[in-house]
Amino acid sequence: MFTPHISDLKHALDDISAFGDLVEANHFPELSTDLVDAVLNEAGRFAAEVLAPVNRPGDVEGCTFDADANVVTTASGWQDAYRQWREAGWAALPCEPEYGGQGLPVSIGLAVQELWNTAASAFGIGTLLTQGAVEALVSHGSDELKAKYLPHMVAGDWTGTMNLTEPHAGSDLSQIRTKAEPAGDGTYRITGTKIYITHGEHDLTENIIHLVLARLPNAPEGTRGISLFLVPKFHVNEDGGLGARNDVKCIGIEHKLGIHGSPTCTMHYGDDSGAVGWLVGEENKGLNCMFTMMNNARLHVGMQGVAVAERAFQQALAYANERKQGGGRDADGSVAIIEHADVRRMLLDMKSKTAAARAICYETARALDLAHFAMDQAERDANAALGALLTPVAKAFGTDCSVEVASIGIQIHGGMGFIEETGAAQHMRDARITPIYEGTNGIQALDLVSRKLPLENGDTLKRYLAEKQQLAVELADAGNDDLARIAAKLQQAIAALQGATEFIAGHRQSHDERAVALATPYLELFGLTAGGAGLARGALAAAGRMNNNEDALRIQLARYFADVHLPHTAALRDAVIEGADTLVATTPDMLNATGGL
Repeated sequence: MFTPHISDLKHALDDISAFGDLVEANHFPELSTDLVDAVLNEAGRFAAEVLAPVNRPGDVEGCTFDADANVVTTASGWQDAYRQWREAGWAALPCEPEYGGQGLPVSIGLAVQELWNTAASAFGIGTLLTQGAVEALVSHGSDELKAKYLPHMVAGDWTGTMNLTEPHAGSDLSQIRTKAEPAGDGTYRITGTKIYITHGEHDLTENIIHLVLARLPNAPEGTRGISLFLVPKFHVNEDGGLGARNDVKCIGIEHKLGIHGSPTCTMHYGDDSGAVGWLVGEENKGLNCMFTMMNNARLHVGMQGVAVAERAFQQALAYANERKQGGGRDADGSVAIIEHADVRRMLLDMKSKTAAARAICYETARALDLAHFAMDQAERDANAALGALLTPVAKAFGTDCSVEVASIGIQIHGGMGFIEETGAAQHMRDARITPIYEGTNGIQALDLVSRKLPLENGDTLKRYLAEKQQLAVELADAGNDDLARIAAKLQQAIAALQGATEFIAGHRQSHDERAVALATPYLELFGLTAGGAGLARGALAAAGRMNNNEDALRIQLARYFADVHLPHTAALRDAVIEGADTLVATTPDMLNATGGL
């Protein structure tokens, strides 16, 4: 069950992130409010009619792998759904016009991707990675590579992948061993094995363009010695047609907890003389190039978490309205379970946390759009820093919420939620990968406290918190009791975030491990504050309008989140400050002593 949530998306874009104001102010000359509405409405229709129907076959059937032919076959309906998606021109939406794209802002691309991922997250993640590969090539590829590959990728005729980790390396890319030997003709021969490659092999397109991290001979150790290479599945002839198969193949697909419709492949390069590849960017600067793709993916994975949470909420809400149980008004003595206060509590938790996570994602997207489209260089720089600050929060908070919301959805279904036939369990299984890939949420937390808080000597965060303080003042002065209550809770959350930030900053300067020991609770504290502020801004807009029950609900969601979830920020501040000593003092030997190892 999926209903396109266009109203919630427009609320996030117009009332929370104020993206609509940027459109009205002509920051995007080719974009109008009518065009935004048309794109969202048509994307919603496509998601509901074409993509949602392939979600269940993707989960139940999954992908199949023919080991003899090294071929992956996707589930029933997937080829046709992708063909329709490609022919409708959706692949080109956020891409550069120079290569056939429509050049729409990050915010609109994010909203459309949310619809794809709510309808069928396993489908959406494949299209997302191609867009990331396109961005990496636009930023770092040579003119020759751009001309040869980008038009086909932008059109959706070919897909792209990101080949990072290896069986022994995990998240530590300094350990990768894949080799790249210069061939003397400007190309390289790539040999090695990569794992966890999303859509590394499939039957949706005729060619797949792999971006592969590898080491050149005599490269420096660690991440300073990694280069990035473009390796096509099939060679491309001078006339643009496909030539011989390259020396790269899938040697297996993973049997996963969730996103069964998305093939996660083990890729092997160089059975014969080595896969032919081309350098992207500079030698030994591959990680810098790949981060262009990874940062794009991190925001979108946060959005993917929001999307799965939205789908879980929609299904739980429908079930709560249909399922009758307990004393009530009906002739059989029952009542729809949505009438029970505890079920409404769970639904409010699902809805408010999903909306809070969505608010962070679209605030991040707005900053990235202004980093590119703002009229003034100082404004572009400030928004680039803000986008960098918020990206790990959007990724981690959105995906953690996704797992929690999907779990609550199962709880609302009761025993039926534990039964696969209802589909509720799929959302939790699909959600569970999102806190892991594109950098685990622990890595996001470390990135936040180690690299992002110090941006501009801390001025990025100071500006951000000052803006939220001003929002609290506007809420308090609005003459509305609900908004005044939200303002008071938001001010307390901001104070908690400031206190925890000061503790971390003090220990970071002295390189004390306590600065990062409780980075994950700190990120949760940041996410709750940011999400609560986003809901509060949406409530302020709704209170000034009050057109319908949706506006009334938005005020109640912000009030519920402020009353029930923002008080946790004080406890998280205390955990960050007071728990650091305990965590640092707890050694691996102590932990092993309790496990009988």
